Formats: sequence, C-alpha cells, structure tokens
Amino acid sequence: MKQLPFSPKSFNTRQRRKAGFTLVEILLVIALIALLAGFLIVNAGNIFGSNQQEIAKTWVNTTIKTPLFAYMANMGSYPSTEEGLKALKTAPEGKATRWKGPYIEGSMPNDPWGNPYQYKYPGERNKQGYDVWSMGPDGQSGTADDIGNWEAEETK
Repeated sequence: MKQLPFSPKSFNTRQRRKAGFTLVEILLVIALIALLAGFLIVNAGNIFGSNQQEIAKTWVNTTIKTPLFAYMANMGSYPSTEEGLKALKTAPEGKATRWKGPYIEGSMPNDPWGNPYQYKYPGERNKQGYDVWSMGPDGQSGTADDIGNWEAEETK
C-alpha cells in the first residue's frame, strides 16, 4: 500500500489554520479601524466646519438672488425691510393680488450657525439693490465676521 505524504489528521489541521483569521489579525484590523475612527472624530470639525463660511457666501450671493428677482418681477420692487425675506414665503399684507409665490420652497433656511439671514431694502452697502447677510459665527450683526452680498458687489 502506498503511503500518502500526509495523514488525514495533519490535513485537517492545516486546512483549519488556513480557513479563518487568527486572533492577532482580527485585533490588528480592529486597532486600525479604531485609529481611523479616532482621527476622523477629532478632525470632523476641521473637515466640515471650514465650509460654513462658503455655504453662507453662496446663499447670500447666489441662492437668494433668483427668488428675490422673481418677487421683484411680479411685485415691481423688492420686499421692504419690514416685509423681509418672509415675503418670499407668504404674501405681504395688501399685496396678495400681484404676489405669485411662494418664491422659496420649504422653510426659510437659517445660516450655518443657526441664525436667520438678515435683509434690508434699500440696501446700505448695495445702494442700487438690497443687502442680505449672515451675522457669521459670532451671531452679531455689524461685526467683521458678517458675510454679505456686498462682498461680491465690491469686487466688481
């Protein structure tokens, strides 16, 4: 009888070793995942927070222009300071016949810091139009961190 180079018992042992991961391999993978998760958690503010100012700039310089222009085309002028941006959602008192809104779908968004966007017409900074701005991270209007549509107008 010819003898096999391995016995059935040793074959099962070898096959079992190759069939799965060792405890050391599993612990190494868990350690790498924990390291990456820790890095992402610590740096999440830096990764996502830097875009807040860009989001506010885009909203005041681009996003709000179309609804305000549509309002002005229907009504003959931009909403007054007293009517504010809420005139884009509901018809101002006494102007319901010409109002063809709502000009913005959904609710009026807040800035990235949770504060309502500010509006003034006629504008103080944009003499020919309106001022729209975010009060910025400090939540105070009239400070250096305000983000307004006048920044785009000044660079023209």
